[in-house]
Parts: sequence; C-alpha cells; structure tokens
Amino acid sequence: MIEIKNINKKFGKLEVLKNINLSFKQGECIALIGPNGCGKTTLIKSILGMVLPDNGAIEFNEKSIKKEFQYRDKIGYMPQIGRYPDTMTIGQIIEMIKTIRNSNAILDEELIQAFELEKMFDKQMRTLSGGTTQKVSATLAFLFNPDVLILDEPTAGLDPLASEILKEKIIKEKEKGKLIVITSHLLSELDDLITEIIFMQDGEVYFHKKIASLLEETNETKISKAIAQILKQNKK
Repeated sequence: MIEIKNINKKFGKLEVLKNINLSFKQGECIALIGPNGCGKTTLIKSILGMVLPDNGAIEFNEKSIKKEFQYRDKIGYMPQIGRYPDTMTIGQIIEMIKTIRNSNAILDEELIQAFELEKMFDKQMRTLSGGTTQKVSATLAFLFNPDVLILDEPTAGLDPLASEILKEKIIKEKEKGKLIVITSHLLSELDDLITEIIFMQDGEVYFHKKIASLLEETNETKISKAIAQILKQNKK
C-alpha cells in the first residue's frame, strides 16, 4: 500500500533520514518507534507530503505521491499535539473539517459517541484539557473512514477509559483490513494492537520485524522486553 524507496532527508548539515526503505501493507498495524530525534516524525511527514525528501520515492497504491495530494484523502492523521483555533467550539471544528473535506465518504462518528463529545460541542478549544483535545484529534482522524490511519502517540494524555476506547477502535479498523501506523513511547500500550514493529535510530531503520518473529527470536512474551533484549545484544 505504501512503499518507501531509498529516501534521504537533510535539514542543513543534519542528516535526519538515511536511505530509508520500507513497505507498509494493507491490514497491518505497525508500530514506528525509536528514541527522540531518530527520524520518526520526519518520516511520517514525508508520507503525508508535509516534508519533501531530498531523493528517493514514496508510493501510495503503486503511484508516486510527488506533486500529488488526492491520496491524502485516504489517510487519517492524528498528530501528537493537535492545534485548533482557540475560540472555535468542538462542534464548529468538526463541522468545519467536514465542510473543508467535502467528502462523499460515509462518516464514521463512532468516537464522537464513545467519547461523548456531543455533550461538549459548545465548549471552546482553548478551554479543553489535553486529553479532550486528543479525543477531538482521534475523532477527526477516523471520521472520513480512511484506508490508512497514522496515529502519533495516540493515547498520550488520555485517561484509562478513553485510552481503552481508542485501542478497541484501532483493533476494529485493523480487522477491516486498514493499514494503521502508530508511533508511541508506551510500548505496553501496543501489545494487543500491533502486527509489525519498526525501530529507528539515528535516521536509519534498525530493524523491521513481525511481532510473532520478534517474540519467538527473543523468547519473550512482552514487546518491550523483546526490543530491550535485541538492543542489548547488538551493543555487545
């Protein structure tokens, strides 16, 4: 579904992405992890067309995304920190996005109901807690029933109930055959969700493995322990 071929990116002298080659397939839920500054955000923004790689290619459904924009209609993006006009209400934000997108897709308003956002439609964005803002961002990411979901630290700031609601929604969408890419520092949150894991370090792909293979190779039952074991082994 998404193919990344030999992409590189520098900001000044800083090499942020180094010869990245990755393949994201339909029906997978992929964790993109690594330390701060490893290149995760730049890679995501490159897929979204917000950053232009210096060279290489990114393909969506076998077509280059270069100078294209319509492919983004098939992607739902949840940023780590959503930024919205302060004086607009939750209801106005959702209606504005519907108007801007002008989409014929059947809307998925399940999270509006699950998070009970309709009870807060008249609240201005500047009055919201970080967790409620996250709920709005999650709702907008899923709203247009996209084929691909890119979720950046999706459970950060959510209370345990909201986090569980979102995780159940992610699992449901994965079972529909959608591609889901998640970045997270909370590996314990991912155990029930992901099918593959990509670990990045210093702008490079350190490894890309199926979860089943990762756990089998390390003889571990937890993803976090399996990754820690691989990193320790490679430091020796």
